[in-house]
Amino acid sequence: MIQFDREHQVFKIDTKNTSYVMGVVSGRYLAHIYYGKYIESTDLGYVLDLDSSSLQDAVFNEGEKVTLLDRLPFEYSFAGTGDFRQSCLAVTSSAGQQGVELVYDSYEIFKGKPGLDGLPATFGDNAETLEVTLRDEVLNIRVVLSYSVFADSDALMRSCRVFNDSTEDVYLDCALSACLELGGGEYQTVALHGSWARERHMERLPVGFGTYLVESRRGISSHQSHPFLALVSPDCTQEHGEAYAMNFVYSGNFFASARKDQFEGHRMVMGIHPDGFRWKLAAGDVFQAPEVVMVYSDAGLDRMTHIFHDLYRNHLIRQRWVYQKRPVLINNWEATYFDFDARKLLSIAKEAAGHGIEMLVMDDGWFGRRDRDDSSLGDWTVNEEKLGCSLKSLVEQVNALGLKFGIWLEPEMISPDSSLYREHPDWALQIQGREGGQARNQYVLDFSRPEALGYICQSVFQVLKSANIEYVKWDMNRPLTDAASTYLPKEQQGEVFHRHVLALYAFQERLLEEFPDLLLENCASGGARFDPGMLYYSPQIWCSDDTDAIERLKIQEGTALIYPLSAIGAHVSDCPNHIVGRNTPFATRSAVAMAGTFGYELDITKISEKEKGQIASQVKTYQENIDLIQQGDYYRIASYQRNNLYDCYEIVSKDQTKAVVVFVQVLAEANMHNRLIRLRGLKPEAVYQAGGNCYRGDALMQAGLPLKRLRGDFQAEVISLVERK
Repeated sequence: MIQFDREHQVFKIDTKNTSYVMGVVSGRYLAHIYYGKYIESTDLGYVLDLDSSSLQDAVFNEGEKVTLLDRLPFEYSFAGTGDFRQSCLAVTSSAGQQGVELVYDSYEIFKGKPGLDGLPATFGDNAETLEVTLRDEVLNIRVVLSYSVFADSDALMRSCRVFNDSTEDVYLDCALSACLELGGGEYQTVALHGSWARERHMERLPVGFGTYLVESRRGISSHQSHPFLALVSPDCTQEHGEAYAMNFVYSGNFFASARKDQFEGHRMVMGIHPDGFRWKLAAGDVFQAPEVVMVYSDAGLDRMTHIFHDLYRNHLIRQRWVYQKRPVLINNWEATYFDFDARKLLSIAKEAAGHGIEMLVMDDGWFGRRDRDDSSLGDWTVNEEKLGCSLKSLVEQVNALGLKFGIWLEPEMISPDSSLYREHPDWALQIQGREGGQARNQYVLDFSRPEALGYICQSVFQVLKSANIEYVKWDMNRPLTDAASTYLPKEQQGEVFHRHVLALYAFQERLLEEFPDLLLENCASGGARFDPGMLYYSPQIWCSDDTDAIERLKIQEGTALIYPLSAIGAHVSDCPNHIVGRNTPFATRSAVAMAGTFGYELDITKISEKEKGQIASQVKTYQENIDLIQQGDYYRIASYQRNNLYDCYEIVSKDQTKAVVVFVQVLAEANMHNRLIRLRGLKPEAVYQAGGNCYRGDALMQAGLPLKRLRGDFQAEVISLVERK
């Protein structure tokens, strides 16, 4: 429910369990008042500690304007006129001067939630939206702040649009999407950090004076940092305490910060990174900022996680695939790398089909002259000489074995050693007069150039139409550097990063319109673009190039803090692991990969007969739990990242009749008792069967589920619980 209390000049946005309140001070400034547990009252002007508890009667003193701007908790902050904290909006006028002041203009409340032009965003019919218009009367700029809620969610969606209503061009130097002001008290940050092959490790730090910053300036969202930031109370655990979280529905450069100011207030902001960004807003134009999802929990991180999971399943992932059974696949990358032909792929497919695997994915190396990673990106033509047959023939032979067929692509890249680059060197991002920097022996295509984007779309679509391809793994293996365009004029060079993301979204939108039944899995050198923007187009994202079961425990814990398990691309791979060299039992690799989409990344023709004999039962176990994985509530029971010994999570069905517990013993301990694992989310009065034993729900949650000590390092156990009727 959204309401405007005219008497108190207060906007109030309610979900079932939360309230979000802001008000108009002196008929002029929009100030944030409250976000937290549901409250009934709208008479909250006293919270702002002004000279009057009535917002409309608060005195606006021109002689102390800067003093007011420097302390007021703004709903959407602006730069250059007196607020010295982090700004959401910074503008340079046609005269080259910086400064903006936003004052309240009007509002509108309506049913539904509009889409965002050119951008992914949450969707659904059971929504209500508030739009508040602010205006700069000197620049004649209009800012529309958008707030939406769904009837079945406690999340709050925010975005903004900036209109240039003047006759002069202006430049946006910063246009963030959301700002949240929290008062005094102590908070800690929760953020996700890492690097290639060790993405999304959780970090928790106290907030002090100064700025805590989470950012990416690489043109991609989530290897080193992640577009997520939470402020939590110091006593926040999985089950207790407060959490205020933001997640950015965007796949490029981002900026998120939290700052404790001179008055011990806290400001958290999120949006497109202002570094490397300058958007020419021509007279009459509008700029749409991406969406931020905000979540408040008064019941710890578990509650926060459930809100994110349910929102993304119900209102972000496209419904065609969100609850549909995904095929268990085998990918040939770690099995063969570039060294394969049709005969080798068919041998893998034939063996896989005999063990219940449902799809073969042909990875990098099938096009151009791609026998190594230093050529042919951009030349999307099938190398029939290498395969020994046409793509259509290969797919038909795989289908005849009872398997679906998928393919790997990297459409955003161009190799210096390619026909495309030799014909169109200006199609690569480049700084004039400077030799471009390569990564993985490749450049990035300039997606702001329409003919480059059009050519790649046409080439890719032609390949996909040539055979019965039912799955695409979309990869992107390097950051954006030399981010300049020979196509855009000089005054628009600051738009390259954002235009690349917009073109990426447009490409994937066209792809899904052209192939509506296609299962798309996004990937970016592993997990460099695991974000809500990508999740809008693909129901699953490759989580990390590191498939080692033990390394994956930390990676998947951080990922599942925000994203549904069904979105996490996870495979059983070969040992010794190709990245860390660790040996882990085949059963443990399967147990860890079950926290995701599940598949295999190995040469099934070369593994031992003992391991082959486990595959059918592993696939069966996954398929028996697929409804839980796709729809259930996820609980983090124990964290290997924090205890260095073992890891444990639980998934409980929405009706609480079924659950599965995955326990991984990383390091064995000598002379210790069996473990008791306290579960959560069960019916206290129900009786659950686990193996040959029965337990009451309250006993499992308070006393614990007994687990016998496993012998050896890197051991795992998967325990199913079913309510006895």
